[in-house]
Amino acid sequence: MSDLRRPLLRVRDVLLEADYTVAGVRELLGAVAGGALARDEIVPALRATGGGSPLEVLTRLFWLQVPVDAGAIKADDLVAAGLAEVSGGQVRARLRVEPLEDVSGDGHAGYAVSDLAVRPGSGAVPAVDHVVGAGGASGNLARLVIHRPVDNMLDLGTGCGVQAVHLAGRSPAARITATDVNPRALELAAMSFALSGVADAELLQGSLMEPVQGRRFDLIVSNPPFVVAPPGDRRFTYRESGLPGDDFCRRLVESAPRHLNDGGYCHLLANWLHIDGVPWEERVGSWVDGCDAWIVQRDVQDPAEYAELWLRDSCEAGTPRYRARYDAWLDHFERQGVTGVGFGWITLRRSQRPAVQIEELRHAVEQPVGAYVGDVLDGFAKAAEFSTACGQTLGVAPGLVQEQVGPPGAENPERIVLRQTGRLRRAAGVGTVEAGLAGVCDGTLPLEPLLDAIAQLTGMDPAQVRAHADTVLPALIADGFFT
Repeated sequence: MSDLRRPLLRVRDVLLEADYTVAGVRELLGAVAGGALARDEIVPALRATGGGSPLEVLTRLFWLQVPVDAGAIKADDLVAAGLAEVSGGQVRARLRVEPLEDVSGDGHAGYAVSDLAVRPGSGAVPAVDHVVGAGGASGNLARLVIHRPVDNMLDLGTGCGVQAVHLAGRSPAARITATDVNPRALELAAMSFALSGVADAELLQGSLMEPVQGRRFDLIVSNPPFVVAPPGDRRFTYRESGLPGDDFCRRLVESAPRHLNDGGYCHLLANWLHIDGVPWEERVGSWVDGCDAWIVQRDVQDPAEYAELWLRDSCEAGTPRYRARYDAWLDHFERQGVTGVGFGWITLRRSQRPAVQIEELRHAVEQPVGAYVGDVLDGFAKAAEFSTACGQTLGVAPGLVQEQVGPPGAENPERIVLRQTGRLRRAAGVGTVEAGLAGVCDGTLPLEPLLDAIAQLTGMDPAQVRAHADTVLPALIADGFFT
């Protein structure tokens, strides 16, 4: 056991004994201080943590990043582990230690060790090798990853190790490999693993798939450096790869199938460019080969919004260099014909008969997506094979409701809508045939007699009903309305 790991394990006991967990801190702060902290306002949280209990002291030190009195905490192990320093009678955090909650929201997952946050307005800019902690993006990815045990997994671009910590909790016996181009990230990820009880994880330095050439995994996850910045711009390793445009994400998607076992999954977050005159679906869809793929665009920003977002992220808004750098980002996007930048997730599954779905989902969906992402991909595959003559039965997806739109008292509705109350919460306008099937399909009855009965009830030609069903049902199966 390394000299650093021993004090880290003792610190872990201290953190857990104090209930320094997301649930513990949430209860300590309350709704008002917790909400303010989410907006980067720490004053209410400071007011809520002034009592001197172990949890209050740890929250102030490692979450709020303010010094605490040396008499309030035993600092020897914190100092020995490299997490804190003592000077002038005060203990100051050298690193941020953040508790992580299980993606289902009902338990403690572990801890993430990262560099201290650079607060907006401080005048400081993150170091080039700055390692960020858990955030909204890492949380989104953790909730996307499929919920099933696996034997071996790769966290590509691990950063502070957030994804590997979550994965270890889901598959305690799995072999974990974590890679990053940034040596400092690997150092902090090792500390995260020690504090989280993740043993024997393999840490490798390198970009993309270079460190794991010739190897295959059951699961690959990546929150990669996807930010698109002008060439020659100062690069932060946690967010920019140095490759042009969205090439890093493209290369990752193209190379992932060669490193997946049959049936293995790859989940990643990505940015992709919207180029004038080229549909984004075609650009991103061309990256995929040899895998089922589900590509979801969750947001799009115009070039100005995108530049503003990442200049704020590096705390450069309001500094003398802000205007010149903002101008450089817009110049670059204009030269490349960029009309916007999309953000979303990509899920791949190694398959013999790949099915691909590319879509935009801006609305809120049921979380965690990983609890049903396998069913989503199964739906794409089944839809590609479906016909009314295939002999398969149909069932209605759980939580499906039917809405009818029309004037009150009207005999026939103007519009019929099927709506999912859970999962992806899609809605689809349907006709009489689909609505009729939704009312009777229970997964046991043969499809052809049901279609004949609908034809008889509506007075439609049975062949016409079958032809209509062959046209519309594959999309409804792919979108999860029927199973």
